[in-house]
Amino acid sequence: MIDGSVFLRRELMIRFVRAFYNGSLETELDRFPVEMRPRQDHSSRCCIYHDRAVIKYRLMNLLGFSCEEETDEARTLASYCREAMERKTPADVSEKLPLSVCEAGCSECPSSKVVITGNCRGCFSRPCMYSCPKGAISVVNQVSTIDYSKCIQCGKCTAVCPYHAIVKTTVPCENACPTGAIHKDSDGHTRIDVSKCISCGNCFAKCPFSAILERSQMLDVLKALKNGEKVVAMVAPAAASQIAGTIEQLFTAISKLGFTDVIEVALGAEDTTQHEAEEFRERMNAGEKLMTTSCCPAYVEMVKKFLPEFMQYVSTTPSPMIYAAERARKDIPGCKVVFIGPCVAKRVEASRKNIDFVLSFEELFAMLAGKNIDVISCAPWQMPRPAAATARNFARSCGVTEAVIASLGGFKEDFKLDAKAINGIDKKSLSMLKLYASGKLPANFLEVMCCPGGCVNGPCSLKK
Repeated sequence: MIDGSVFLRRELMIRFVRAFYNGSLETELDRFPVEMRPRQDHSSRCCIYHDRAVIKYRLMNLLGFSCEEETDEARTLASYCREAMERKTPADVSEKLPLSVCEAGCSECPSSKVVITGNCRGCFSRPCMYSCPKGAISVVNQVSTIDYSKCIQCGKCTAVCPYHAIVKTTVPCENACPTGAIHKDSDGHTRIDVSKCISCGNCFAKCPFSAILERSQMLDVLKALKNGEKVVAMVAPAAASQIAGTIEQLFTAISKLGFTDVIEVALGAEDTTQHEAEEFRERMNAGEKLMTTSCCPAYVEMVKKFLPEFMQYVSTTPSPMIYAAERARKDIPGCKVVFIGPCVAKRVEASRKNIDFVLSFEELFAMLAGKNIDVISCAPWQMPRPAAATARNFARSCGVTEAVIASLGGFKEDFKLDAKAINGIDKKSLSMLKLYASGKLPANFLEVMCCPGGCVNGPCSLKK
């Protein structure tokens, strides 16, 4: 079941796509907020005008602009649309961010802290007071109180309270961020620190208000298709987990949008497997002690920003997206390529690696809905050759490891394979990587996936 904020996001995408196909996007955009939140309707926030402001900023992001770029609040969406329609390439996010914070949508959540609720009975045993290592808790008028100048939020008091009267509140976006990139400004609004953000998308997925938005390239793709350009859709292996029909039916549906060709990124995963297995063999035979996978861009970005000395252990093999693009451009010279998947970090990788566009699964299905294309009713796509099962399994945790092991085959080497996996990046991941590098955690092949369970659970997945 999807929540209200996700439903709004997807409804807005579909309206946006239909207006584009109808040729009325510029004239309709400024009316969307009013039509979706008419005066007599109920509001999701304090008032309908607040709701309308949030819708406006969502539309800005669909046009490819971040909320932070606004310099004139009176500027119309129609003028943003005209600028977007005239641009030749989408915004470069390689050194910026594919994410944007909608200030109007942010609830200004209070900072995370330990709170004593009204359930406190001021019990005689005082377990909270005596368990606190910093002496931050005292009892005043038979009620426990916390001195926040001393509290370190260790949570020991929450564990021992017999009435469960002490709770630790969290800010979902801050709590989800593995690198501390989310912080509050002086006004209490959420901000993203570019120097710390790895574009994992955890904040995007976890914010209950959907106040963190993606800077979309959907309009740029729609323009390219409308102009009759040669555009190839490259569909990530995780797509199979998103649909009720078959992957072949999905490919036919995508082709009906006007794409010149549709290919499996899993074919690129075959190339990644072959090259990564060979790289691993060469490294081990050369006496190196550890190699990690490199196909998760959020993980690679984390190492670059927070543990650069660990980069020596990261595979130099390109990701399946890069190999798939090479295949597409070889088959159709001069084409533009669009990666379609569930990942936010792919937008940064694509911007740096000469991939023309990136679409999320949500954006793809908004395009299909906007053209009333039903996947299940489509005939199967005639694939020249389906990708190997191990390559299609890249999207699941340990799928890369299984593919590399199969490619190595037989283990007739001077080294013994010791494969491990980090299934989901969190705040402890850097410490774990250091332990693997030092040999305190044994492994010589390490698969690292940012999303628990793999790409199938990416932040832009249709099925949560």
